[in-house]
Amino acid sequence: RRLRAAPPPCPAAAVSQVTVRDALNQALDEELERDERVFLLGEEVAQYDGAYKISRGLWKKYGDKRVIDTPISEMGFTGIAVGAAMAGLRPVCEFMTFNFSMQAIDQVINSAAKTCYMSAGAIAVPIVFRGPNGASAGVAAQHSQCFAAWYGHCPGLKVVSPWSSEDAKGLLKASIRDDNPVVMLENELLYGVPFEMSEQAQSKDFVVPIGKAKIERQGTHVTLVSHSRPVGHCLEAAAVLAKEGVECEVINLRTIRPMDIETVEASVVKTNHLVTVEGGWPQFGVGAEICARIMEGSAFNYLDAPAVRVTGADVPMPYAKILEDNCIPQVKDIIFAVKKTLNI
Repeated sequence: RRLRAAPPPCPAAAVSQVTVRDALNQALDEELERDERVFLLGEEVAQYDGAYKISRGLWKKYGDKRVIDTPISEMGFTGIAVGAAMAGLRPVCEFMTFNFSMQAIDQVINSAAKTCYMSAGAIAVPIVFRGPNGASAGVAAQHSQCFAAWYGHCPGLKVVSPWSSEDAKGLLKASIRDDNPVVMLENELLYGVPFEMSEQAQSKDFVVPIGKAKIERQGTHVTLVSHSRPVGHCLEAAAVLAKEGVECEVINLRTIRPMDIETVEASVVKTNHLVTVEGGWPQFGVGAEICARIMEGSAFNYLDAPAVRVTGADVPMPYAKILEDNCIPQVKDIIFAVKKTLNI
C-alpha cells in the first residue's frame, strides 16, 4: 500500500501588530466608506490629518463635506454636530482633549443625551463624541482629567473607554452605528502603542458590542477591574503577582455605561476579592460605582474582604513629572492593593 503524505497543517489565523492610532483610522475610514451619512468634524481633523493623526488621509480621500475642519469653538461645532444628528446624519465629533468638552457640555448633555427621552423617542441623536481623555504626560491640570465618571453619570449617553487596538476599532465602529449619542474616551498615551489584532478584528464587519466587558486574564485569587490605559498596568501587576503565586483575573470594562456588572459579579463569585483601578479621581468615581453595585448585589455575599479602589490622587494634576507620577496609579500601587485585600 502506498503511504499518503500527511496533509499540510492549517494556517494559523493571521495576526498583525496594529497601533491604536491606526485602528481608529481604519474604523473611521471603513465607516465613512460604508455610510454616506457619516462625517467627521473637529479642530485640525482635515488638512492637518488630525492633531494626533487619527484622521490621517481621510480628508484627501473623502473631501471637504465629509471631513471638516472647525474653528476653535467647541460649543459651536458640537452644536452643529448635534443638530446634524437630529436631522438624520451620523456625525463623529472630535475634541482635541475631553477637557475642552467642558465648553460644549451643555450640547452633549442637554441637547444630545436628553432629546430622545424628551421627544418620547421621536428624535434620535446618532452622534459620537471622541478624543483623548485622562492624563497624558506633562500637560498639567487643564488637560489631564478623566471624564468617565462625569459622562457615565448621565442617562441618555453611552460611554465607552477602549484599551487595546481591537477595543478602539470595534468600539468606534459600534458607536458610529449606534442610534444613541456615544462618548468615546480614548487615551493619548495609547495612540502609538501596538497591539496584536487578529484577521477577524481587522475585517470591515468587526465590531465590539457596547456594554460588554472582556476578561483579559483568567485568575482565581482576586478580581482586578479597570478601563483604558490602567488595564495594561493591571496586566503588568498580575504578571508580577503570578510569580508570587497570586493569580489575578483582569477585567477590561470597555464600556462605562451601560456597565457590564454581570461579568464583574461572576468573577467576584469565583475569586472572592475585588480591586478596582482607574486614572480618575476617587470621589464618585467609576470604582466607587462598581463597589456599590457589588455591595448591593448577590456577589457581596462572596467577598472575603472589603473591595479596594486604586484611583488617581484627589488633586488637580500637577505639572512636575515626579508629582504627576505620584498622582497616577502605578503598577506598584496595584500590587500593594492586591496584597492588602488578600492580607499578604
